[in-house]
Amino acid sequence: MFTKKSKMFNEIRKEIPFGDQTLVLETGKIARQAHGAVMATLGETMVLATVVGKKEAVEGQDFFPLTVHYQEKFSASGKIPGSFNRREGMPSTHETLVSRLIDRPIRPLFPEGYKNEVQIICTTYNYDKENQADIVAMIAASAALSISGIPFMGPIGGSRVALIDGEFKLNPTNTEMSSSDLDLVVAGTKEGVLMVESEAQNLDEKTMLSAVKFGHEGFQSVIQGINELAEEVNNERWEVADNSECATKAFKEVEKKCRKGLEKAFSIKTKAERYAAVDAVRDELKESFEADFQKEMAKVSVAEFEAKMKEKRQRWSCLSNAFHELEANVVRQSILKTGKRIDGRKTTEIRPIECEVGVLSKNHGSALFTRGETQALVSTTLGVKDDEQLIDSLDGVSFDRFMLHYNFPPFSVGECGRLGRAGRREIGHGKLAFRANNPMMPSHEEFPYTIRVLSDVTESNGSSSMATTCGASLAMMDAGVPVKDAVSGIAMGLIKEGKEFAVLSDIMGDEDHLGDMDFKVAGTKKGITSLQMDLKITSITFDIMEQALEQAKDGRIHILKQMAKAIKAPRKELSAEAPQIATIEIDASKIKDVIGSGGKVIKEITAETDTKIEIKEEGKTGTVVIAGSSENIEKAKAIIEGIVKEPEFGEVYDGEVVDMKPFGAFVNLMPGKDGFLHISEISDERTENIEDAIKVGQVVKVVVLGMDRGKVKVSMKRVGQKLNKKDFENQDNGRDRRNGNGRKR
Repeated sequence: MFTKKSKMFNEIRKEIPFGDQTLVLETGKIARQAHGAVMATLGETMVLATVVGKKEAVEGQDFFPLTVHYQEKFSASGKIPGSFNRREGMPSTHETLVSRLIDRPIRPLFPEGYKNEVQIICTTYNYDKENQADIVAMIAASAALSISGIPFMGPIGGSRVALIDGEFKLNPTNTEMSSSDLDLVVAGTKEGVLMVESEAQNLDEKTMLSAVKFGHEGFQSVIQGINELAEEVNNERWEVADNSECATKAFKEVEKKCRKGLEKAFSIKTKAERYAAVDAVRDELKESFEADFQKEMAKVSVAEFEAKMKEKRQRWSCLSNAFHELEANVVRQSILKTGKRIDGRKTTEIRPIECEVGVLSKNHGSALFTRGETQALVSTTLGVKDDEQLIDSLDGVSFDRFMLHYNFPPFSVGECGRLGRAGRREIGHGKLAFRANNPMMPSHEEFPYTIRVLSDVTESNGSSSMATTCGASLAMMDAGVPVKDAVSGIAMGLIKEGKEFAVLSDIMGDEDHLGDMDFKVAGTKKGITSLQMDLKITSITFDIMEQALEQAKDGRIHILKQMAKAIKAPRKELSAEAPQIATIEIDASKIKDVIGSGGKVIKEITAETDTKIEIKEEGKTGTVVIAGSSENIEKAKAIIEGIVKEPEFGEVYDGEVVDMKPFGAFVNLMPGKDGFLHISEISDERTENIEDAIKVGQVVKVVVLGMDRGKVKVSMKRVGQKLNKKDFENQDNGRDRRNGNGRKR
């Protein structure tokens, strides 16, 4: 470790060994009015993290208002934004995902009951296109929190792990990642792991667990460095109000009044009925509280009224928190003592599954995946190159040919709600399902289509992202996408009290809400393609994680068997509704003829045939990709082949006379190709006046004789005759050195 201080800014700089590189943390120079600000640098990638918190919570607030914003400045990689206003706008999908990546491991480390607003802003100001900014931002946020004085039970560290040629690599560069079988991000404390996010190429459970351990060990130097930085900054820690006495008293009161009612409510298997029963118990508690308080208010003077109302709000807040705590206690204790869950399942049991494909006739592929009270209606749409999604990022402009979009409408949980653009949760869940299926996607050469999967969650009671994962795999197979293998996903939960714990397979909403872990594992029958873990406690042991992975494997295989009842492999033929794709190889020198001046020719072809056409040049060969209906593809192929094809000796055409001169006529042989018919080749008899023999617009039968200075020569009188190519090579029938009448100059 190396520390340096600056006289002007009272700067503190910490250099930390991190894998093969050095991580630099600096504070005291930039953003000094924030409660905590750290500039983190890895390679030449630099991220500034700032933290600001409020000293007091809003009265009556019953949630922790933590917000994390990650943003990228295009100037970081020397770019001007491509938007209309030429400035950074709404967060991109990538920025939203990184914001979630930072939020998830940090949120569990604030004191229970802490309700003060905290805002973290991470900004990438420098990007070297090799060291990704997400890990740097996460570490910077952890360091800024640790020096801010805000109550935070960190720090956390984070790292990325790759698997290259069978060896783990800590914090790989973008170049190294291109040959990796694994992209895994892990974050946690010194004691254990808090968050995992990954995409893998069908790796087994042992390899994935080893990767998590490798990443956890890899960021220990970062945690040590942040602790040392916090000691040197030595900001005074904020005091946290001690509400333990109020909480203990409230819990005893609520337990006495509500335990039996909640135990009965949580024995109801149907979600809607169970929620109604829980609400009824809560309403009874509220009515009892209001009645007791009204009796007290009868004795209160006008001067004491405001103080008494404030006391009321505080007391109800304590009771409300205690009610939630009792809910968790009832559910958790029941599972640990009996091994039975709310709906009567064993800890390893999966809810009933029903799979259907082809449920939407006009879609290219569709599926309805139902697991218990969670359901996803998923469709697959096939498109062409023009349908790819353009991504404008710090790495430059790129295109995505596989998209997966997830929607969570309010009716899925029986509620009214606002409809608008996708929120952070929807983007995050969609990306998880994307990562799960992406390793199984065919290459562009194998399947030259753009693929969009759309998942609408139509019912939700836990793990709708995993329902989307399964539904997406089914819908793509129904569409005929040649995926390498079917993919399923399962969400695992955890109930942990001291040394006692239970790992739950296929968690429902209450078990997620009242439990300690949300551990999602997706993959094929051979291995894992994606793994995501979030904890609500400070950490778990690797033994628990190992058990969860093994239990998840059994669940994943079970779900795959249920999916196979609907469809076992991708359909061999595409839907009649899907665009067909055909390719033609042409000489690269002919590409300009197909495109035409300013794209005129290709625009005319696409408009006339209602197709989409893409042209690629590779060396001396050009590849024309045509998408549309089978009939329209054939029309476009005929036109393009006519443009690029050179008429050959002896071929006979029915051509239209398009222009005439005194010495001959031009006959259209095919689109874009005319042949010259000399007046002497019209008939065996002498033709004095060409207009007496043929007219413009007339269709005549001609045979190709060869080329004359780049022009095609044709004949009417020689049609049907046996021709010898040698008789017409290197000679021009005496006309190349004569005038139009065949006389020498």
